[in-house]
Amino acid sequence: MFKKLLLLIITSVFAFALQQSFLEPEEAFKPSFEKKENILAFKLGLGKDIYLYDDKLKFLIINSENSEKIDIRPFLNIPKAKEYEIWQVQHDDLNIDIPYSLIKSKTDASSVEIEIQFQGCSKAGLCYAPMSETYTLDFASTGENKLSKEINNASVKTQTNENDLNETDVIAGTLKDGSVILVLATFFGFGLLLSLTPCVFPMIPILSSIIVKAGDKGKLTASKGFFLSLVYVLSMAAAYTIAGVLAGLFGANLQVALQNPYVLVIFSLIFIALAFSMFGYFKLELPQSIQNKVNKTTDGKENQGVVGIAIMGFLSALIVGPCVAPPLAGALVYIGQTGDALLGGAALFVMSLGMGAPLLLIGLGAGKYMPKPGGWMDSVSKIFGIVMLAVAVWMLDRVLPSIVVMYLWGILLIGAAIYLKVFEHIIAKLITSIVLIYGVLVFVGAVSGATNPLEPLSEFTSKTIVGQVDNTKLKWQYVKTNEEIDAAVKASAKPVLLDFYADWCISCKELEGITFKDPKVLSKLSEFTLIKADVTKNSDDDKAMQKRFGVVGPPALIFWNKDNKEIKASQIVGYKNPKDFLDIVNKYFK
Repeated sequence: MFKKLLLLIITSVFAFALQQSFLEPEEAFKPSFEKKENILAFKLGLGKDIYLYDDKLKFLIINSENSEKIDIRPFLNIPKAKEYEIWQVQHDDLNIDIPYSLIKSKTDASSVEIEIQFQGCSKAGLCYAPMSETYTLDFASTGENKLSKEINNASVKTQTNENDLNETDVIAGTLKDGSVILVLATFFGFGLLLSLTPCVFPMIPILSSIIVKAGDKGKLTASKGFFLSLVYVLSMAAAYTIAGVLAGLFGANLQVALQNPYVLVIFSLIFIALAFSMFGYFKLELPQSIQNKVNKTTDGKENQGVVGIAIMGFLSALIVGPCVAPPLAGALVYIGQTGDALLGGAALFVMSLGMGAPLLLIGLGAGKYMPKPGGWMDSVSKIFGIVMLAVAVWMLDRVLPSIVVMYLWGILLIGAAIYLKVFEHIIAKLITSIVLIYGVLVFVGAVSGATNPLEPLSEFTSKTIVGQVDNTKLKWQYVKTNEEIDAAVKASAKPVLLDFYADWCISCKELEGITFKDPKVLSKLSEFTLIKADVTKNSDDDKAMQKRFGVVGPPALIFWNKDNKEIKASQIVGYKNPKDFLDIVNKYFK
């Protein structure tokens, strides 16, 4: 029953998505070239409701001898751009004449290429990848002011401009150009890598507690443990897929929308209730009438609780672990540009299965190696109750001030140590003593003003000497609108870094707590003007800023050079450790 319902939901989403009519790139943009007596006439026809970004429109001469690129747009008669929303765009077909004399005045080469770069979008909300048209001109055989006969048969090549590709665009290109099997295998590999990130870690105790609960009702076999994990992982994958397809098609990220204080507080309260249930204060169960109906539609007691596990897996994907990484962003960009929800959704689904692979191993191992039910399970339930409280605090970290969360961690650790003192084993006593000591340190750190429970004594150990400059913290200028971003970039004489951040974003805090504290990163970023867009509230201005730069969700880092030109290829999505971060930045900003 559940599997049929899940399949119906996914199929319905895909069917609805495929009904959306978006023009293919060759229909949206129809370039043509015509040889005339003294000019090359370039025409770019635009499909219905298609427009071009004026700042992406470039006309270049490429010297075939040394690959030098010469910008000739300032010398051409380009129609004046019109304002659309927050951009300057071209709404009408382009008819641009390129004089032979202009080409010859810029280069003495006998053979050149004329490259026209452009990027556009549909008013329906679909944006296309940057493209270029390249024409080879040979002046050698026909004299200085004539083209060779080959120009009549010149091949027209439309391609993504590789110089402007970042990691997300490369992955989106993989979806466009790769075979289906290779694409799905690649995304499964991406999922395995993402399973090692903090986005998946909270799901481990959630699933483990479910398995422990199932184990105290009878013998938990390897097959049953695997089945419970599979239900959880498939539900998680379905949630990622549905949310991803909707975000790609309509630009509304469901995971981001659910990261508001009300949802997070409610879900935290659910985990607190689960914790006290594990402590034995009460039992959380469906009403008996519903249980009876579920039992009739499943295979009896073997599949009891499947619906609850599926719901928990679905919600966990949307609320507990909303991570944005290049593979996810690439899939969403691909769906948004092509409308191909089938391949994009399939890629997201297998990526989610890769993320859930460790969870399947946990279920299989627990079912195989878990001892017979007994008194020991009460102790394990209490431990998982504490873990559930930890998950609740971890979620509240997204909505409460850091100092308040610091106190909560201290109280939780101290309370857990006292609660677990009931264990008599020497190893258990040692562990609880360490937890107690660390809890006291965290509480003392909170009193001193520290906000990181992993560095509770930072306020005592990182004080600078009076008169000494503190280089351990970055100085950010906060921006709230696209206009403020433009003003900050224009006013800067240095390269600019824009950081999209949100309080509920786990990877954002990883960047701040690890990458942005690395001495080498601090030294490099001292060369930049640093601006930050806090999109925690997901307001209209927040959405407008993210839409402008094609940001699916935080974290995302946008760079400009000192000439105020955005370096699209350097854009970073998701968490990067210090080494990887510096590799990207040093590549474009030496």
